[in-house]
Amino acid sequence: MRLYLLRLGTIPGLQAPVPGYLIRTDDGRTVLVDTGAAPGGGPVQVAEGEDVVATLSRLGVRPEQVDTVVCSHLDPDHVGGHSAFPGAEFVIQREHLDLPRSLPRQRLVCTRPRCDVPGLRHRTVEGDAELLPGVELIASGGHVPGHQSVLVRLAHTGPVLLAVDAIPVSAALDADKRPVLPFDLDEKELRASTRRLVQLARAENALIVHGHDAEQWRTLRIAPEYYD
Repeated sequence: MRLYLLRLGTIPGLQAPVPGYLIRTDDGRTVLVDTGAAPGGGPVQVAEGEDVVATLSRLGVRPEQVDTVVCSHLDPDHVGGHSAFPGAEFVIQREHLDLPRSLPRQRLVCTRPRCDVPGLRHRTVEGDAELLPGVELIASGGHVPGHQSVLVRLAHTGPVLLAVDAIPVSAALDADKRPVLPFDLDEKELRASTRRLVQLARAENALIVHGHDAEQWRTLRIAPEYYD
């Protein structure tokens, strides 16, 4: 199994990555975690050729080859390419899928057109779940209700925990002292999720990949390099 870290845009000022993740399994399945930001779709900068379709193309992956899209959550910088994968199954926490529809004043209302693309198939999960052998979904709310992280078990690298926005930077690893950022909705749940993810990573001896950490991303293998 291979894990590719995809840079699908940049947050200006911070120069922080907007990530997606590609998992290619031994039995030929292709899983995408998040689809990045839409070019020209907001404050995130998406350079020419940096959108998810172009990025996958350089890895030899066509949109129709993507079997599953894991939605960590529906913030705009994570859903910009959803419509490019009409044949995929979108896996999301039930609590989170209901959120942009039930809370129209929340920030997620702006993603409704992208998560409600006609014909997209959603499969909801509740809490932790095994997606497939070696890939586990970890409930990690707080940033938003129903946020999920992903644990990938690799043969040579070992476990890799994609924390996404539950722990977006290494400065947020201390559950009690971590900053609560403007887009974090529930401080208590956020700290609980941080504590749980860090404990999981320690127990598994897992590499934690932070979602928007410019300094860490300079040290990681970014596609076309991969972890296996």
